[in-house]
Formats: sequence, C-alpha cells, structure tokens
Amino acid sequence: LSLPTPTGIADLTIIGLLPQRLEPGNEEVLVTLGEAQALMDAPGKINMIEANFNTTDQAERGAIQASIEAALGSGYTIGVLQAGAEILDRLVLGQVIINILGGLGLLMGGFIIFNTFRTVIAERRRDIGMLRAVGASRRTITWLILVEGLIQGVAGTVVGLVLGYALANLAIQAITPLMQQFLNVRFGAPTITLNALIGSIAMGVGITLLAGLLPARAASRITPLEALRPSPGEFSLKRLTGASFWAGVIMVALAIAALLSANSALIGLGGLLFVLGLILVAPILVNPVALLFSKLLALVFARDGTAQLAEGNLSRQPNRTAITAATTMISVAVVVMAASIISSLGTSFYDLLSKSLGSDYLLIPPSVSLWGSNVGASPKLAENLRAIDGVAVVSSTRFAGAQINDTPVGLLGIEPRAYTEVSGLAFSQGDPETAYQALETGRAMIVNGPLASSAGIHLGDEVPLLTPNGQQTYRVVGVASDFLNAKTNTAYVSHANIQADFGRSEDVLIQMNLLPGANVETVEAAFREAIALYPQFRLVAGQEYVNQNFKLFESAFAGMYVLVVFLSIPSLIAMVNTLAIGVIERTREIGMLRAVGSTRRQVRTIILAEAIILSAIGAAFGIAAGLYLGYMATKAIGELAFPMTYQFPISGVLLVVAAGLVFGALAAVIPARQAARMEIVQALRYE
Repeated sequence: LSLPTPTGIADLTIIGLLPQRLEPGNEEVLVTLGEAQALMDAPGKINMIEANFNTTDQAERGAIQASIEAALGSGYTIGVLQAGAEILDRLVLGQVIINILGGLGLLMGGFIIFNTFRTVIAERRRDIGMLRAVGASRRTITWLILVEGLIQGVAGTVVGLVLGYALANLAIQAITPLMQQFLNVRFGAPTITLNALIGSIAMGVGITLLAGLLPARAASRITPLEALRPSPGEFSLKRLTGASFWAGVIMVALAIAALLSANSALIGLGGLLFVLGLILVAPILVNPVALLFSKLLALVFARDGTAQLAEGNLSRQPNRTAITAATTMISVAVVVMAASIISSLGTSFYDLLSKSLGSDYLLIPPSVSLWGSNVGASPKLAENLRAIDGVAVVSSTRFAGAQINDTPVGLLGIEPRAYTEVSGLAFSQGDPETAYQALETGRAMIVNGPLASSAGIHLGDEVPLLTPNGQQTYRVVGVASDFLNAKTNTAYVSHANIQADFGRSEDVLIQMNLLPGANVETVEAAFREAIALYPQFRLVAGQEYVNQNFKLFESAFAGMYVLVVFLSIPSLIAMVNTLAIGVIERTREIGMLRAVGSTRRQVRTIILAEAIILSAIGAAFGIAAGLYLGYMATKAIGELAFPMTYQFPISGVLLVVAAGLVFGALAAVIPARQAARMEIVQALRYE
C-alpha cells in the first residue's frame, strides 16, 4: 500500500483487512504507534488515550470518569474531539434554515387548506342547511368537516412522506459529487429518524385539522334558515378588530426599530414580527390597495368598466382576500429574500473568493474545511517550492483541532507576512495591519464570524484555548474570515504558536505567487516535479480554482431557486381557490350581469381583473416583507460568516412583478371559464 505521508510516499505491506467503516470520510490504516509517529512526522505525540472500565454499573462508571477528570485537570477532554467537530456546529445553522423554509411551506399549506375548506362549505351550503333542518347539531357539522379534513390530511401526509424521501434521495445524489470533490465525504441513502417521522406526521395531519377547524366552526354556526335562503352568508373569520390592526401596526413598528438597531438577534425577531404584522394589517389595507390597483387596471379595461367590479368583489371580502394575499406574500417574500441574498453574495462572495484564493497557484488537499482529515506535508516541501526559479513567495497553512471552553475550533497556523502577499482575510472587526503584526508577537489570534458568534467572543477578549500542553490564553486581535473556512468555527494563529502549543509543522494548504515575467510553463513543470512524492495534493491555478468555486456557488443557489419555485406554486393554488369560491358565492350576481347585457368576455375579464389585483396585493406585501427578510439574512451572514454589503435585488423585484401578473392570469383561467359558461336562467335560479 503506497501511503502519502508528510515526508513523502511510504510503502506498507498489508497483513490484514478490516470491515468497511460506517463513518464517512477516509478509511483507516492501522500500524504500530511508533511507526505512525514516524510516518506522520510527530515523534512522541499521541492524539487519544482509550480506556475500558471494569464495570457496567452506570453509577460506578460515572464515579470512575469523575476520578479521571479530577486527575487529568482541564488540559484534557473526556470523550471524542473528532476531526471536523468545528464544522458540525455549523450544520445546526443549516438545519435551522431548512426548518424555517419548511415552516414557511407549512404555513402556506395551512392557508391553502383553509381556503379549500371555505370553498367546500360554500359549495355545500344548502346541504349543510338541510342537515341542520332535519336535526343535525352544530357538533355533528363540525365533526363532519373535521373527519373529512383528517382523511385528506392523512392521505396528503402519506404522499408527502414518500415524495419527501424521493426528493431527499435526489438531493443527496446531486450533492455527493461535490462533497466528494471538496470534503472527501460520501453519503448513503437518506436516514429517517423516528422523531422526524412522528414530527412530520403530526405536522401534516395537525395543520390540516387546524386549518379546517375555523371553517368547520363557522359552518356549524349557520342556522338552517340562513343556509337555505338565496343570499349566501359570510363564512370567513370574524372581521379583524381595531385592536388586531393596531397590534399589527405595533409589530411593524417594532420590526423597523429592530432593523435600525443593527443587532442581528433583534433583526431576526423583527423579521417574524414584520411578517405577522403585515398579515394582521392586511385586511384593513385590502380596500385602499385594491382600489389603487383597480384604477391602474382600469386604464387597460377602460371600455368594459370591469376593473371597478373586480375591486368591489375583493373589497367585500377583505378577510378572504387578505388570507390569500398572505399566502402569496409569503411565497413572494421567499423569492425576494433569496434574490437579496444572491445579489448581495454575488459581489461579496467573488471579492472574498478572489482575496482568499487569488494566488497564482495552490496545492489543495483532498478535503477543504475538514482539514483534520487531510495528510499534509513537512516544511521541506514549502522550502523546495521557494527554491524554484520564478517563485516570488510561498505561504503555507497548518491545522490543529482545539477547543475554546466547550466550542470546537479549527485552528489554522499562517505566516502573516507571506500570507498577506498571496491571500488575505476579510475583516469585520479590528485593523488588518495591526492584527497581522500582533500574530507575530505573543499568543494572539484572529477569529472568524461563526466562532465569535457561537463562543460569544469579542475583539480584545482573552480566551482559554485547549492545547496538548494544557490550557493557554490567547488574545483576540481581530474578527475576520476567508472563503474556505467561512462556515466553520475557525481561528488564525502564527506558525510559531501552532508549533509551540500543538506541535504542528505539517502544511495542509500551500499558496504560491510567481515573479513578474516568470516562465509559467517552466515553473509549473517544476511544481509538479516537487509534489510528485506528495500525491495528497492537487496543483491548481488560482484563477481556475476561483472559477471552479464560483460555479459551485451558482449550482448551490440554483438548488435554492428550485426550492423557491416549490414554495411559490402554492400561492397559485390559493388564488385559484379564492377565485373559485368567489364565483360560487356570486352565481346569482353573475346571472344578473349576464341578464342585463354583460357578455361572456366581460365576465371572464372581471375574474381576470380580480386575479391580477389579488396577485398584485400579495406581491406588494411580499416585496416589502422580502426586502426586510433579505436584509436580515444578509446581516446575519455578515456576522456569522464574512462581511457582506447589502445589494438591492432589482432583478428579483422585477421578476416577482412579472411572475405575479403571470400567476394572476393563470389562476383566473379555470374560474373565469366556469363563470363565463353559466346559463343566465340557471344562475338566476341558483338556490
């Protein structure tokens, strides 16, 4: 077995085979401790001590562990300080983001189910009246609707679980090549935990029942006489009171105050308050907003006079209109938020990428970010590279796993002067020149945004760092990030300190710049000859690697756009439901319009105008919410990863406006066709 080591290739004879490991990552090779220390250029070093207890009694085992901890002191960790632990902490943030998107999807689903039940009740109004007339109680009507909702909820949940597993499988297949290329990690089939399964079933069925409860209670309150008479009643929620409106106004005001505070935690809370506030004030704003859009639409349908009729139909049902607009608002807000993030990341990401990886050449290990799983090279390789004619500067990066209190940290050792010539950090706090100088004198460190956030670290703090030589105190001289470690808990120290406190002299990333006028082909050939004994490295040109990562960035956000499309489709369904129920409730009214001379085309135009106004209301609220959420997300990324500048997503806003018009027109197709085909006599005799 030819094994890459820090000192070159070592040839080992295989004397036994182990079963395949269950954990992802590099496979194991077992040798004696002495040979491992020689191969890894770490004489006298050990990473871990394993011990078996002589009892299975939990109390005794706890006492033994307490005795071990007392004997060892604070310089050791009981348990596993695993390679890549610093990135696992960041996965929690990713799960939170996915859960937020899932919550938005469930919220929109709840609105759609609510509108669907309202449509069902409107269609079966006379049936409900007949049941009440022959003795059915309110409880019977309520349970009738809820049992139907339960059946639909169970069916929808089962289909959703199957589709969810299929989509997860497709996502894993899509991301596996990227994970293998950059992190050297392979994935198996999607794992479904019992908690996730129970939670999904509870939410799927529970939201269906909750969304159907309000229409069911409203249907049960209808008296037989009211249900059987021709004029349809109101099946919506009670009109929002003045208190609800002012509560929404207060929420919006608090959200704006949180935005001005520039505090990421308050801005995050403000995003929730802003969306809820818009939902509460929406019914009151429906009339003026609908009137404004109807006047604009009247310019298009000036001869028909249909825009005013459409506006009146929506204004008569502000609650229903507001509920549908809220569904559209959420989907639009997600689109605008994604557009804000992408437009802001576009420039910030490329600048950081060019700054961090903008050297002429790089030696890349199998896994980036998960540095602890790589085998690097001894300092001799960097010395050989510096000796090549045409090379101006060589900068190497070293790695050690550490802890600050209970927070895992990936510690990177850099040469400040050489590092600033080939690369650089994007600072959010502290002066770069002062920070780099401080790294060369005493125990100083620069921390990145994720570490500062998760460990509660601030500029100027003295922090305890767990090292193989015991706990050492380091001073924080800056908060800054680079591209490769923007998502993990990372700190930057000098080569001297990582050597003294961790015994690490192994280079895991090397960057090189050439002299002006150097012969690129000759130098590149010399590079390949120098790394021939180090197959763990891949030689890439700096600009090539920047372009490669930028393509990865574009692919990742293409996936986000696909997710956004999934979240946008429900708003179309919600509009179709609202327009359909409007047609059902206004059957006699449509018959009267046809009787006094309205053409089928004019009826279709009324429904189309309603749909466009409805989508415009949702888009207006959604753009406002999306801009706030986009700024919030940009601010959070700036604090947790790397500095970002907010860019107004003009292209995203224009896309939303265009999509709103298209969605409105599509939503109107079926209800408009249904309304236009009504026979006048049958419509007038309805109920």
